[in-house]
Amino acid sequence: MWQIGAITLPNRLVVAPMAGVTDRPFRMLCRQFGAGLAVSEMLAANTALWGSQKSIKRADHSGEPAPISVQIAGSDPEQMAEAARLSVARGAQIIDINMGCPAKKVCNVAAGSALLRDEPLIARILAAVVNAVEVPVTLKTRTGWDRDNKNAVRVAQLAEQSGIAALALHGRTRADLYHGEAEHDTIRAVKAAVRIPVIANGDIDSPEKAKQVLETTGADAIMIGRAAQGRPWIFREINHYLATGQTLPPPTVAEVQALLLAHLDALYLFYGEYSGCRIARKHIAWYTRGLSDANAFRQAMYQLDSTAAQRQAVADYFSARAAQQEHWHTHAVLEPVQS
Repeated sequence: MWQIGAITLPNRLVVAPMAGVTDRPFRMLCRQFGAGLAVSEMLAANTALWGSQKSIKRADHSGEPAPISVQIAGSDPEQMAEAARLSVARGAQIIDINMGCPAKKVCNVAAGSALLRDEPLIARILAAVVNAVEVPVTLKTRTGWDRDNKNAVRVAQLAEQSGIAALALHGRTRADLYHGEAEHDTIRAVKAAVRIPVIANGDIDSPEKAKQVLETTGADAIMIGRAAQGRPWIFREINHYLATGQTLPPPTVAEVQALLLAHLDALYLFYGEYSGCRIARKHIAWYTRGLSDANAFRQAMYQLDSTAAQRQAVADYFSARAAQQEHWHTHAVLEPVQS
């Protein structure tokens, strides 16, 4: 167990906030498989935008287990403070500040990882948000703007001085996007430079890698993003490995079928017929990686525009794989997901 402020977390596994992915159904699924904390998709700091259907869904935490962590993104200290206050009024128990998103549409408005080029503004934003709320405030960031401008240690020290309760660090610069290997040595340097908890993020895709990153960085926790897409049971696998040193067998195709159908039902209920069908497509694509005839199935599935037809297609596809006694993720090379 470890703590963010006065909040005790049951384990060291955190679900990374991912726009368009970590909605309430996905967060709850990851928590069921053992994640100790799941951070929501980012909300724009401009609360005037919160009336949109997308923002309303992003802010929906109904029935979600505590603690509720809400991520906000923006570049204006007062807007960020107001967004934090309103989020807490709506039930947030942790506020997370986004200074890590590398997306152009975020960086073009000087938010996300674009803020790493302006340390004085970083300090003002951190102080404004921390002073605005009574709950713990965390920061998610990257190692710098590019490889010639790495300032993760200075930003971490600013965060600690500002009263940030924990820091999540993706071991890449903004310019790296998601290419190359995450630099865990920078995370280790940051951990050595501050006393607040540090959460290591980047390329953690197996129980063995989770253990290695925890040991080499000295981090208090690890954050998992892309590796959980279509594989939410990774949290169960990592928790078991860290506790016992033993690897769990992968789920059977039949188990994945039942899990995916339940996930689809949750998405359909949450988003409704039109959006539910479309949002489910990427999740189905992720779950089917590595299975036979997956690309042909996906291309046909993408053409379906009703939840009933989509769900039936998924059930039929997995039933056929199970009948062939196919094993989950045993292929030497995973098929690329085409979209």
